[in-house]
Amino acid sequence: MTKKLHWILPGLMALWVLSSMRAPKERTDFNSAEFGRLPVLLNGRVQPLDSVAFNALLQMRGTTSVPLEGNAGRGAAWGDFLALRDQFPGTLEERKWWQFTKHPKRLKPVSWLLEVAYKPELADNRHIFLIHHPELISELKLQNQGVENSGLRYYTFNELTNHFEVLEQQTERIRKIDPQARTPFEKSAAKLHFSLGLYHRLRNSFRHERSDDPAAQLAAFEKALVPGVEAARNRENGVDYSKEDLDALIQPLEQYDMISRVAYPLIIPPPGSDHSRDAWSNLGAALLQAPRAGMLHPATRFFASLASSFRQNQPEKFNKTLSEYGEWLAAHSFGSEVQKGRREFAFNQLQPFYKCMVIYVLALILACASWFNWSETLNRTAFSLLTFGLVVHSGGLLFRMILEGRPPVTNLYSSAIFVGWGTVVLGLVLERIYRNAIGSVVAGLVGFITLIIAHHLSMDGDTMEMLRAVLDTNLWLATHVVVITLGYSATFVAGFLATIYIVRGIFTKSLSRETAQILGRMVYGIICFGTLFSFVGTILGGIWADQSWGRFWGWDPKENGALLIVIWCAVILHARWGGIIKERGLMAMAVFGNIVTSFSWFGVNMLGVGLHNYGFMEAVFQWLTAFVVSQLVLIGLCLLPEKYWSSFQAKDAPAGPSPSRSSGPGSYDPLPQPTGK
Repeated sequence: MTKKLHWILPGLMALWVLSSMRAPKERTDFNSAEFGRLPVLLNGRVQPLDSVAFNALLQMRGTTSVPLEGNAGRGAAWGDFLALRDQFPGTLEERKWWQFTKHPKRLKPVSWLLEVAYKPELADNRHIFLIHHPELISELKLQNQGVENSGLRYYTFNELTNHFEVLEQQTERIRKIDPQARTPFEKSAAKLHFSLGLYHRLRNSFRHERSDDPAAQLAAFEKALVPGVEAARNRENGVDYSKEDLDALIQPLEQYDMISRVAYPLIIPPPGSDHSRDAWSNLGAALLQAPRAGMLHPATRFFASLASSFRQNQPEKFNKTLSEYGEWLAAHSFGSEVQKGRREFAFNQLQPFYKCMVIYVLALILACASWFNWSETLNRTAFSLLTFGLVVHSGGLLFRMILEGRPPVTNLYSSAIFVGWGTVVLGLVLERIYRNAIGSVVAGLVGFITLIIAHHLSMDGDTMEMLRAVLDTNLWLATHVVVITLGYSATFVAGFLATIYIVRGIFTKSLSRETAQILGRMVYGIICFGTLFSFVGTILGGIWADQSWGRFWGWDPKENGALLIVIWCAVILHARWGGIIKERGLMAMAVFGNIVTSFSWFGVNMLGVGLHNYGFMEAVFQWLTAFVVSQLVLIGLCLLPEKYWSSFQAKDAPAGPSPSRSSGPGSYDPLPQPTGK
């Protein structure tokens, strides 16, 4: 059985991935999945309503689902949060990690959006607003409210209602402060204010929040359209007019005007073939055009019917309207938008990169475990899992490329996804050559870390948002950006190989001279690979800059960062060729390459200047600082004398060539040196 483990585990992972491709099971009679597939325009691109809900929930809550059940009374009770809140005030908690038998009901993004849009009285009691700063919680007097989960607290819209004035005062003050100079408290307050604003916009995107029967209201508005317009024209011309007819037209227009100003996604498609394919509008703007056009846009009737049938708990009518609207879109040349919505909905359900994270962690654990007992089965299983994970990773990248119509790297989020993909490829190649689990460990570790980085980057909003016009060039995105990103992957792989060398050498007795020699060859080869790709990518970037901005080089921060990687890789190779560094020196410099690459990848984006302003970010500063400190610690450990290295002091270490004492302790040279006559 254990000998077949390398087939069993990947098979189970495959079943898990395939199971998510099925249509989600509906908890109600309303076809929420079909609603989630409806195409809309947002952030300059057509996307399904499921993506709107997915990204909005991620921005507000930091998760992609809303738990409806949990603990209360310090674990004394379990049940629905709404039922437990009054009985156990201030003690609500989400499911703990060790409660394996508890499976709380959850709202998927599109189901949550349906509540926000059509039944806000329910949505207002869902715990979706994340507040993690204790000073802000204290300022808003929320200590005994909300739901706790691993030190984070989530609150409902109703719990925050009485504190809008205090939050608005704080926000007015914070707006005057430069974003880079804001304290953690001020950033948390600004984030909460943004989340509440986004929630308010979603509440008023599909109907006015005070409209109980939008279909009936729209029917009355359509009936009043012709006489109301005539009354308005007569009043303007100084002719007798019907005040009743005019009021019947104006009163609903006030609500529609409010929707036009705050609605979030553009849900109404262009009115005819003579309009641009991108000329979508929100519901309010479309209804305000009705008096001028003399008729309603057909899509407004569908959305009004959806709103009324959902509020009146009429699932059959709701589902029928969804079907009719889909047929109308297909009949009016919006078939490509419908297919785009359905494909992206399927991608959201699949969540390939989340599944890759799980697969990579499992492979990492097995690969590390193989070092303790040298189990070939564990090593082969880790390799098989990584291979399957790479297939899923590649499929996710390809799926995104099809959805975007772009090469794999278009922004910071996709660069993290692609760097992870590149490291897994390189790790598997190394493992295929050496078969010692080192390549598998690097692939699993770096693949997981980069996908975690991508997940946190996704919390800023839509990860498929269109680029600035100057960067909107598929040729250069497919050449310069892809090549330079592969250079990032290579330098990170070299740095983490060196990390394995240092950690195993100092803290364990498992780093034999033979293994150290193999690691030296790995690092050297990968740095050669990284030098080539970083150099070629930088040259291609200069050509692109010359075409876009009229100069090959402008000392832009991003350009400087790319050049730093090339220079550092060249310094390592020259130092190695010249005999200035030996084995441990190579490892120390490879680890410092992690610092150089992380600064070039993320650090330059925090400077807030330069033409590459498609990826500015501030939240990563603390994590980047922690990473740099960790790498400096590793370099310090690498420079310790040989007597502090457990592996080199092990009595049972395999015999091998003596280290070169002239180049420092522990400086065994794995590379052949030139010999003279």
